[in-house]
Amino acid sequence: MTTVSYSSLFLSISGGACAGIAIACAVVCLVVGCIVGYFFNGKRTDKKLGTVSERTKKMIDEASVECKTLKKNALLEVKEQDLQRRAEFEEESKQKKAEFSKQENRLNQREDGLNKREETLNKKEDSLMRQSNVIDQQKKDLSKREKDINATQEKVNRQHELMLAELERVAQLTSEEAKKILTDQILDETRHEAAKQVRQIEQDAKDEADREAKNIISLAIQRCASDQASDITVSVVALPSDDMKARLIGREGRNIRAIENATGIELIIDDTPEVVIVSGFDPVRREIARLTLERLIADGRIHPAKIEETVEKVKKELDQEIKQAGESAMFEVGIFGLHPELIKLIGRLKYRTSYGQNVYKHSIEVANLAGLMAQELGVDVTLAKRMGLLHDIGKAVDFEQEGTHMQIGADLAKKYRENQLVVNAIQSHHGDVEPKSIEAVLVAAADAISGARPGARRETGTNYVKRLEKLEEIASSFTGVDKCYAIQAGREVRVMVKPDQIDDTQAMFLAKDIAKKIETELEYPGQIKVNVIREFRASEYAK
Repeated sequence: MTTVSYSSLFLSISGGACAGIAIACAVVCLVVGCIVGYFFNGKRTDKKLGTVSERTKKMIDEASVECKTLKKNALLEVKEQDLQRRAEFEEESKQKKAEFSKQENRLNQREDGLNKREETLNKKEDSLMRQSNVIDQQKKDLSKREKDINATQEKVNRQHELMLAELERVAQLTSEEAKKILTDQILDETRHEAAKQVRQIEQDAKDEADREAKNIISLAIQRCASDQASDITVSVVALPSDDMKARLIGREGRNIRAIENATGIELIIDDTPEVVIVSGFDPVRREIARLTLERLIADGRIHPAKIEETVEKVKKELDQEIKQAGESAMFEVGIFGLHPELIKLIGRLKYRTSYGQNVYKHSIEVANLAGLMAQELGVDVTLAKRMGLLHDIGKAVDFEQEGTHMQIGADLAKKYRENQLVVNAIQSHHGDVEPKSIEAVLVAAADAISGARPGARRETGTNYVKRLEKLEEIASSFTGVDKCYAIQAGREVRVMVKPDQIDDTQAMFLAKDIAKKIETELEYPGQIKVNVIREFRASEYAK
């Protein structure tokens, strides 16, 4: 159909060209006729007739030649257009044939793909049919086996009922009574096994925790350099001679009254040779009084005016020394940003003791230990050090305010806008409040380590004996305890129990109860280990 359309188009173009040539020849003939008529009508003279005929003939010949030329040119042009159209037609035909060939190939490929997919689907359908047949057969087999199992179960149930009836007849017990007896036995055995398992699990967990804790604590103690024995605040002033006592008392006691009024501290001058005792609850005032007495004794001039002048001078110097001590502690620990009043309170701890241990050095030691343990555990080292340095800050003013040093310290930390975690660490380092962070637990552990290490604290012989007696009294108050001994300077209590009254499981709970009662009723530095010992001996005589 495409070939026919192009042929008709070519014929129409050729016909149009021929028609144009004919029209051009007609126009030329008309022009010639007009010219001839003009000459014939305008100039009829015979004289010029011959010339006109010649011209007319000449013009006709020229027109004829020109018509032939035009016709020839038109035919050439038509042929060129025809050749060009044919070339374009052939090129377009080739492109369309190539496109038709590609489409035919694609259609063939799609047809092949569809045929393959149809084969695959047929195979899958056959496979599904086979699987369906297999499943149907399995269902039939299962149904048959279920029937067999049900029949067997019924047979077993009948035999079980016969056996139960026979057992009840032989044992003279009903099934409910037998179940109760068996259940009680199983419960007793289960309780015993559970107690053994609990004890074993607790022991394993405790051993693992102890190993890890001891490792961390040992590393922290090794890396923390501190004095083996703590400093004790001196409250006694040595005199060069007993004559100095009279000069300190003064005429009618004016000198000693001036000293006591200026410092707020009581001076005890008794028969003790060459010694003056400084007595007072405020450690800073006691230190002021001590330094004042030493300077007055060295100077030799002792009168009320000199006493007041010396006290004021010592106060200013001691205030500066307290501030420098607080800053020194802060830089030694490696924390910054403390409130200036907190820095002064830390410096005041230099003159405060607890069980003979200097609280200032104790706070620095606790901060370093807490920081080292925090570093081992990968928690906030700076926060742990800050908590450790401030944990006993309440002891700087506990003689001025009512309440425990933990509560006073927490109030001071809140007042000077310390972190809530720091406040919680101050409150919880003796176990009165639940710790809210790992750092707070580390501070409590570091406080116990610092107070429990050898040489850290001292106590009087009377208090020591009373504490040991109280430990043995608490341990002896429990039922089943045979003997108890406080050993290792009161850091361990060994309790011997009666084996016929206390078994191994009860011994574990007894140790916990004794430890809890000691924590409630007794005040002591560090920690106390409760060791419950149960020993069973079997004896027999050969006769």
